[in-house]
Amino acid sequence: LEILVTILNENDNSPVFAQPNLSRVVQEDTKVGTAIVAREEVSATDADLDTIYYELTTTVQDTDGYFAIRGVNNPEIYLQKALDYDKFNSATLLLYARDRPETSPDPTNTATATITISIEQSDTRAPWFLPCRLLHNDTSVCISSPYSGRVNISELSREPLLLEPGPIHAVDPDYTINDRIVYSIVGGNTDEVFSVNADTGNLTMNKTVTSPDSFLLQVMATQVSNRRKYSVATVEIKVINKSNFPPYFEQGVYNGTVFVGLPQKSFVYQAGDPSTPLVITAMDQDFPDV
Repeated sequence: LEILVTILNENDNSPVFAQPNLSRVVQEDTKVGTAIVAREEVSATDADLDTIYYELTTTVQDTDGYFAIRGVNNPEIYLQKALDYDKFNSATLLLYARDRPETSPDPTNTATATITISIEQSDTRAPWFLPCRLLHNDTSVCISSPYSGRVNISELSREPLLLEPGPIHAVDPDYTINDRIVYSIVGGNTDEVFSVNADTGNLTMNKTVTSPDSFLLQVMATQVSNRRKYSVATVEIKVINKSNFPPYFEQGVYNGTVFVGLPQKSFVYQAGDPSTPLVITAMDQDFPDV
């Protein structure tokens, strides 16, 4: 009598990851679609020779949707959404390997691999002139105001010019890179009257100004390691006559009279002369004809 025995494979083994813990460093400017972890590095094996089904999740808040796997049976991890270092700089991914589809009613064995992603800031932004205002609370865009200052006609200032809202100063907004900034005047510097210190941004005079025409300088801030990363700010320099005297009031005390019941914006009249409006005037010896 010949007896044929067939041994059925029981699902008694769990999938196994060769590397259950992986770490990767990803540049912020990595292109969408780029593979982050190769398929071979995160493929699980199963002694029962079952088909493996994969699922990828994240444990860090607000990092969902940035990383994905190619398919339910292809665990290669790729970048699905553009990164922003200012939003987050690390993520922890969990890759599940199951020997049955997720919806299967049969008992399922599962293995888990942990992938730690560290994001490195890339040199993606040009310098910011300070002070500046974030646009719509977006930390990637900062709008600066023009600088302004004054010089006296026919007078050479030996000190750096005082500007509003502050001295010329720019920073690298990619703060972990913090590239050095150099300054130069690229426009508006008629007759080379002004110069800017390449390292400090201080604006000084090379010669006196003989006409009352204002200057509208263009100052460029450039990153030393990447000349393509630059910004340009405007600096308006007004030329004025030198002021030697402070203004003064013609009288030390002014007395006026108002009447009860008058509407708003009614005149205040001189005390003792209710027919003459009270006028307060100031004089300046620098401008005797004004």
